[in-house]
Amino acid sequence: MEVEAAKALGAGIKALGAGIAVIALFGVGLGIGNIFSSLITSVARNPAARDAVFPIGILGFALTEAVALFALLIAFLILFTT
Repeated sequence: MEVEAAKALGAGIKALGAGIAVIALFGVGLGIGNIFSSLITSVARNPAARDAVFPIGILGFALTEAVALFALLIAFLILFTT
């Protein structure tokens, strides 16, 4: 009986750890929204600067999305490793 309780507790702790790892996705959503909001604002103010600003915005999006994928990977590793 004690072994089964320990296994259940371990599964609960794993799920809690994965949930905490996914909290980073909230920050990623805010970051992506902020990046594209700034990109749209800057192009609306100065349309001639689009060619200089757009690649920087896409780079910021890619780096922010990489953080999201890393957080998701960590959550899956916490859940599905022994």
